[in-house]
Amino acid sequence: MGIKRKLLFYFTLVIFIFAVSMLVSNYDFDLWARLIAGMGVIEGHQVLKTDFLSYTPTHTWWDHEWGSGVIFYLVLKFLGPYSLIILQAIFTTCIFVLVSKIVKMKYNVMPYCIFIYVFAIMALNQNFSSPVRCHMFSFLLFTIFIYILELARRGKPKLLILIPFLTILWNNVHGGVVSGLGLIGMFALGEFLNQKPWKQYIYTLIPSCLFLAINPYGFEYIKFLLMATTMERPEISEWWGIFSKHQMSRQIMFKLFMFSIIGVEITSVIKNIKTSTLKKWYDEQDKVKWIILIVTLYLAISHVKLIPFFVISACCYAYDDIYKFGKLLNIPAFTEKIIYVMIIIMSLFSFAAKDYSIPLNYAAYPVREVEFIRINNIKGDILTNFGLGSYVSYKLHPNNLIYMDGRYEEVYYDEMVPLLKKFFLVNPGWDEVLKKYPPEIMILEKYYPVYDALKNSDDWKLVFEGEVFGVFVLAKNAKAQYNFPTNDINYYKDTLFDTDIKF
Repeated sequence: MGIKRKLLFYFTLVIFIFAVSMLVSNYDFDLWARLIAGMGVIEGHQVLKTDFLSYTPTHTWWDHEWGSGVIFYLVLKFLGPYSLIILQAIFTTCIFVLVSKIVKMKYNVMPYCIFIYVFAIMALNQNFSSPVRCHMFSFLLFTIFIYILELARRGKPKLLILIPFLTILWNNVHGGVVSGLGLIGMFALGEFLNQKPWKQYIYTLIPSCLFLAINPYGFEYIKFLLMATTMERPEISEWWGIFSKHQMSRQIMFKLFMFSIIGVEITSVIKNIKTSTLKKWYDEQDKVKWIILIVTLYLAISHVKLIPFFVISACCYAYDDIYKFGKLLNIPAFTEKIIYVMIIIMSLFSFAAKDYSIPLNYAAYPVREVEFIRINNIKGDILTNFGLGSYVSYKLHPNNLIYMDGRYEEVYYDEMVPLLKKFFLVNPGWDEVLKKYPPEIMILEKYYPVYDALKNSDDWKLVFEGEVFGVFVLAKNAKAQYNFPTNDINYYKDTLFDTDIKF
């Protein structure tokens, strides 16, 4: 029965993850810059350290995700666009399979309660709503680090030798490597408070920090990493808190998950203290667990982007309390069977109803607007919202350079995003960006105030208007007639990853 239940659990977990992963409707905005960087390594035989996509001033391209770009580019080149979606599902599956192994290793309870895992995956739905992003490497490696560190606590300290070498990999695929270093530090502090061997974690942390220098930029990169980790990003919504104005009505499933975990843990603490003394309860507690849960909870509340660290940590360290809480509720045994049946049926229905083609959303990307510029051979510098910049570069370079894109601190100076925000919202001095970094073409969302302001301007002419975006050119450069792009979405899907960038 144990083997059958285990197989049923993994089968259900995998098909559910793949079903959810394949519901995505669009590729992440930053994917295009990652593909360009990966192409530079594979086709140009170099890690790109200088920007060639922008007409604005740039500094050294501190590409802390260059390794991810290589992997994404190779996957796209040899396996096709849809493989990037499958790669997302593979990452998510590996994370939660590892979580189940951590739970099995840590607690003397059944580690295959499918409801807990499904709840956690749904809590991550908004964060994992795009085909694979570079931060998936950080979430997977964070889970791997927990697994290794927990094994070290259970009599296998020699495995800690793996961590500095994994740090080299992590450091070259995503800047989230700092979360791995923080995790080692949390284990050291927790075990110190547990009055158990803790120095082994410090001995692991020191070389791991030193190995950060093993990257294309050397020791200078460490300085950049510290800056990027601590910098404020008030204009970037995924770095806002989950209770900020913009996020208040979003991340509902995560908030339900978070409050459920908090409620279960508070209930567990109160129950244990009632049957013991506070000191005895404290002495018996695993301080590593509480430090990790509290720190990752703080990070999740502070920054939407960091939510997965708490979800993963909660699954690893609160599973035991959740499972026992469920037992206290005396839920009938047949309920679990119903849950399995429902998950499997919904997953299979999702597979059957899915259109297995490249996801493309006119509302998110200026697909027809970019095609309009391309077929009319309109050359010149382009200003767009920064999230769209790398897509525009990927499709229109070398005929067109961009104002900026989502590489943000990697390439651009601090003033760039505030100038852009002021422009789009038509705040006082909104035209400063046009004077300081004058473009010749603009692709703008119709819902921003600047759109109407420019429609009434003598200096700019709206030459193409789609459902969400419009294309403006300098009035003096506007032609009397233009060719208009096709409405055939299959054409855009078939050519989505075509680019003229060469190395």
